Amino acid sequence: MVRKRLLIVDDEPRFAAFVERVASALNYQVEVTHHGREFMKAYDRSPPDLVIIDMVMPDIDGNELILWLVKRHCTANVIIITGFSPDYALNARLLAEFRGLRSVTTLNKPVSVPTLREALMAPLSAHDAASGRPTAGDGTNER
Repeated sequence: MVRKRLLIVDDEPRFAAFVERVASALNYQVEVTHHGREFMKAYDRSPPDLVIIDMVMPDIDGNELILWLVKRHCTANVIIITGFSPDYALNARLLAEFRGLRSVTTLNKPVSVPTLREALMAPLSAHDAASGRPTAGDGTNER
């Protein structure tokens, strides 16, 4: 089975490492970036199946990255994460969906392991269902 590629951009190294551990346990091939420009280079080098975008970062914010992904005709699933108001993530999700990005999920920090696992498994489950393969993970199809 081909591993799904996950690209993370979050300026908090500890949080990014947490996401990397959880995603790796689900058999994702993970690349972590900590700055918007670094994320852009990584995306152009090898477009991922799933991206996780922190909304508030020092160089380029999440909304700018969402618009950049739209220009790239991004087909990856998108998870938007913020430690700020849930409204901020919701507005970013609406922007992303309005601009044509698919399967956009929002999470608020701090994120529990079960919540993160569920968000990471959703694209795997959808892919497996479309291909007729058993669902990845613990054997359940629940979201």
